[in-house]
Amino acid sequence: MTPDTCHGKPCVAGTGIDVATVVGTLGTGKSFADVQEALNLTYDQVLTALRYASYVTDHLPLRMPSSSSSHRTE
Repeated sequence: MTPDTCHGKPCVAGTGIDVATVVGTLGTGKSFADVQEALNLTYDQVLTALRYASYVTDHLPLRMPSSSSSHRTE
């Protein structure tokens, strides 16, 4: 993470693609192959982004939205 790349957000090494874009694109139902092609990433780069996202969610406290702004997605 550097201020000059991806506005300081975590990104895939050697690219201008932030981790949230990779995870979000997979979250829309796109396949790994679709994400690789759309974002010009390798399979290993996609996996690394997922591992990083998993690490962050496991090790950093997350802020829950206030009850007035929460949305149910069920």
